[in-house]
Amino acid sequence: MGAGSVAVVVTEEIGVPSWDLYELSIPCTVFGKPQPDLADPWYDLRLCGTGAGAQEGAEGHGLTLRTRYGLDDLADADTVIVPSVPDPCVDEGRPLPEGLVAALRRAHDAGARMVSLCTGAFALAEAGLLDGRRATAHWMHTGRLAERYPKVQVDESVLYVDDGDVLTSAGLTAGLDLCLHLVRRDLGAHVANQLARRMVVPAHRPGGQAQFIELSVPPSDDEGLAPVLEWARANLDRPLTVADLARRASMSPRTFYRRLQAATGTTPLQWLLDQRLGRARSLLESTDLPIEKVGELSGLGTANNLRHHFLKHIGVSPGDYRRAFPGAPTGGRGRTRVRLTSGESIPAAAGSPATAGPVPRPPRPGSRPPTPHSSRAAGR
Repeated sequence: MGAGSVAVVVTEEIGVPSWDLYELSIPCTVFGKPQPDLADPWYDLRLCGTGAGAQEGAEGHGLTLRTRYGLDDLADADTVIVPSVPDPCVDEGRPLPEGLVAALRRAHDAGARMVSLCTGAFALAEAGLLDGRRATAHWMHTGRLAERYPKVQVDESVLYVDDGDVLTSAGLTAGLDLCLHLVRRDLGAHVANQLARRMVVPAHRPGGQAQFIELSVPPSDDEGLAPVLEWARANLDRPLTVADLARRASMSPRTFYRRLQAATGTTPLQWLLDQRLGRARSLLESTDLPIEKVGELSGLGTANNLRHHFLKHIGVSPGDYRRAFPGAPTGGRGRTRVRLTSGESIPAAAGSPATAGPVPRPPRPGSRPPTPHSSRAAGR
């Protein structure tokens, strides 16, 4: 394709909150600064505003932006990027500007490559450009995206999805991953790798959003289960079976299975696996314990078994997961001691939680495996 022109949408009329400047700055940094030693000509970047100016009371600490280009210029661009949409359009269902939605359709009809970062997927979905396609957004908003636009095949586990002429990314830094991917597509791997080095970022990050999703165990209204579940969390390093938990709860296995599923929305075996993965994640984030020890203390067994479950449910290996969270201590300074129920003491990063962290969401039933265009290689 070559570099070509890139039009970035700026939604002035609703204001640009200061926290949305990050997504806006990503395409400006990647495509706006000429790199003549890497490719000449470089991209022609254009900021295209919606035109009405910020409304009174718009969020953004008093920030407003003026742009030289408008929505009519989107149709002339080779690539159109929507970095984000205002929070009220996502959280409250406030309508997007009709002019923006119509301009996105015209640009797509004119042959532009359509790209969204983070919540920008809501704009592409509103324009109907994601119907029948796989797409993603920040994991905090994928549920709402799927609910509001049921024709979109939302995949919350990936950093970005390349569907040819329409591409979507997860939130924040995943937008940088996608923009570097566009450079790789347009100008080759060498140029993308050199540009990534200049930006002091990896040219390609392993894994997907699953490694960053933080989800608690579904709340239980069944107070009778609380003591046995707390006991199980405190004894994850021991072999535990459904029969063991049922016996401790003074229930038959069938009754225990039914009540736990009704209270938490998951099966006892899946609940146990989630707890073990949560404990392993916490240990990888907060300690420098060997992988084998992490597997043992989380109840997942050998290093190979731990790796199997991480790749299957989180999308990265334990080693890559630990590298994605570099807070683990490497020496004796600034460490506390965490006392496990088994009586064993392990080093932990100062200020890190001693209990198991949030657990990952199991894959959706019937979810499709990632395509070669999805960024789910081996680590918001």
